[in-house]
Order: sequence, then C-alpha cells, then structure tokens
Amino acid sequence: MPYTKVIQQLKENLQTAYRQAIDSDVKLDELQKAGHGKFSAIFAQDQGFETQSNRFLPYVQELANELETFQGSTHIPPEALEAHVIKLGVLLQTLQTFKENSK
Repeated sequence: MPYTKVIQQLKENLQTAYRQAIDSDVKLDELQKAGHGKFSAIFAQDQGFETQSNRFLPYVQELANELETFQGSTHIPPEALEAHVIKLGVLLQTLQTFKENSK
C-alpha cells in the first residue's frame, strides 16, 4: 500500500491528540463545574468536522473512524486524505492552544 508511512504518521499524531484530549476534557469538566465553558461545540461547522461537541474526545473519535476507513481501502482519494490532515492539524493546534491558555 503506497500510503503505509502516511497512515503510520497519522496514527502517531492521532495518539498524541487522544492523550491531549483526555487531559483537556478533564480541564473542561473542571471549568464547567466552576461555571465557565458555556459553549456547545469546540469547532465551528465550517471546520470540516461532522461531530459537534463541547469536548475534544468525540472529535478524536471521528478522526479515528476516518483513519480506520483509510486503512481498509486500497485507494484513498487525495481530497479525503487532505481533509483528514487539515482536521487533525486544527485539532492538534486547538489542543495545544487550550493547554497553553489553561495553565
């Protein structure tokens, strides 16, 4: 499969996002209990995600499901791969920004 290295790199980045999402969701829970974090979704609908959640893990799950689909395919449409990479980048960037701002 010509995408083996790409898939492996995406997996590693998704694992990083998963670990960060767990920590960030705990922090979001704390903020919500303190009366903050009154929003319905982390990402706007125009950012490519089908998921709408006020926690990070559902977005990670959406990307994991996409990656699973890619692994089962013999051909991955370049536009689907590009969209996946963009969403993963937005997720990782948002997680990093949240982590920095919530210290």
